[in-house]
Amino acid sequence: PVCLPLQILSYLGACDRLLKQGYEEGQVEEAMEMFQYSEKKAAEFLHLLAQFNDMGFQQNEIKEVLLLCGNQRERALEELVMK
Repeated sequence: PVCLPLQILSYLGACDRLLKQGYEEGQVEEAMEMFQYSEKKAAEFLHLLAQFNDMGFQQNEIKEVLLLCGNQRERALEELVMK
């Protein structure tokens, strides 16, 4: 099918843009997969992951909370603080 190569190019372009923002390749691939290849949602997730990581929270807890809270920063921060 014609759409498959376009989907692959779209995915690669999205990954490339996220990598250029300084995110790690493994994290980019994981975020893209978690959010059904939505570049916007993956970018939000990666941004919040980095932000909360800088605050000293554990990465595995951050991921779990962000998924549960749908990338809602304030709600996720409340959950992390309560843990």
